[in-house]
Amino acid sequence: MSNLAVFISGNGSNLQAIINRWKKEDTAFDIKLVFCNKDDAYGIRRATKAGIPVKILLHSDFVDRQAYDQKIQEIMLAHQIDLIALAGFMRLLSSWFVEKWAGKILNIHPSLLPAFPGLNAQKQALEHGVRFSGCSVFFVDSGVDTGAIISQAVVPIFLNDSLETLSKRILKKEHLIFPTAINDVALGKVSLCNSKAVFKIKATQTN
Repeated sequence: MSNLAVFISGNGSNLQAIINRWKKEDTAFDIKLVFCNKDDAYGIRRATKAGIPVKILLHSDFVDRQAYDQKIQEIMLAHQIDLIALAGFMRLLSSWFVEKWAGKILNIHPSLLPAFPGLNAQKQALEHGVRFSGCSVFFVDSGVDTGAIISQAVVPIFLNDSLETLSKRILKKEHLIFPTAINDVALGKVSLCNSKAVFKIKATQTN
């Protein structure tokens, strides 16, 4: 069983999807903590309702990014955290922190990476006129949405799509693949090796 911390900054809909999976099914992860960098995030209510401890740490109280991340590290160690899921955490983590947690931090992005990294991925997809978009779960590295991809889901883009309709359709897929990816990592089905996601495949018995 892996102790999971979920990092949020806002509404927390992906947090809710992870909670729902955790509550309804036997998972290889146990949500031990929700960490938030904003004291007014709606996701805090979701965590409290689910009975999950919440830690709020405002980055404005720290002199720089590494000082903030060093405090996060203390909190993770105190709660014996094994895995971290970034579920709408709108703050870049320092290379110092990411390197300590290599292969243990997962993030989700609303595009088929490596296409359209960074902010406003859905808008980028519409502006480029691509026919398909989607979402990607990946291991976090020191770049922006450049880590090894664990899983992806494809979403078609229709001619009458707006930013709102496309975003909603992608979000539904995020809610499906993110909890599954977290569980697969917790089970050891997928891990990070030499900057690549490596999948453990059961050997099939042949006669």
